[in-house]
Amino acid sequence: MPPVELAVREVGAGLPVVLLHAFPLSSAMWLDQRAGLSSVCRVLTPDQRGFGGSPLGDDPPSLDACADDLAALLDRLELDRVVLGGLSMGGYVAMAFLRRHPGRVQGLLLADTKASADPPEAAQRRRDVADLVLAEGADVLLEAVLPALLGPTTTATRPQVTARVRALVQAAPPDAVAWAQRAMADRPDSSAVLAATDVPAVVVVGDEDALSPEADARAMADALPQGRLHVLPGAGHLSAVETPETFTGAVLELLSRL
Repeated sequence: MPPVELAVREVGAGLPVVLLHAFPLSSAMWLDQRAGLSSVCRVLTPDQRGFGGSPLGDDPPSLDACADDLAALLDRLELDRVVLGGLSMGGYVAMAFLRRHPGRVQGLLLADTKASADPPEAAQRRRDVADLVLAEGADVLLEAVLPALLGPTTTATRPQVTARVRALVQAAPPDAVAWAQRAMADRPDSSAVLAATDVPAVVVVGDEDALSPEADARAMADALPQGRLHVLPGAGHLSAVETPETFTGAVLELLSRL
């Protein structure tokens, strides 16, 4: 099946930097990064299929389909190579893109994600959540997903961030949520892909991330030939939303190496 046409928000000019959003959010999560990076580069933040303004399409669940959607977007925008970043699910899609379109990435940012595949019990939990969301609607995510997205510091001291993320989670379409959960459940291990990706790279992780902890981030940084690790204090799984200034600083460090 042909790729879906992704909706994309774009600001700035110059070196193209593509940022892929987390599950179950949309490109709206990158508000601070669009503002913080637009003076130094061209920032593109697509909505992945089914989320935000992008259609879901008819493909069976697969991160490879998401990677091909991105390749089609770059073709449409006449971009041969980009700096590619992804947080959480966005990181999984970035690694799928590396596997399928390796020559199109000139710099890499992986945030609060992991290269390993889900163990069987975790994959089954994803499928169970997919079934539950289709049966009961997106509000079930507020109990099943939201608590783990934010670190304790954010939960205790950043009520505006908690409210923003809650609203983004509630806006997620149930069919897109189910599709994405099933796609992530079936993803392969990407460690060998990272070992073969010899471009400037940074791995970012919140020091309070319980879903993709520092050990996973360190393993990815060690696998990447030019990988560097940034641990962000006081951030959980959504580090770009929770501590946007320090996250954007890590992106700027990567861009300084290009």
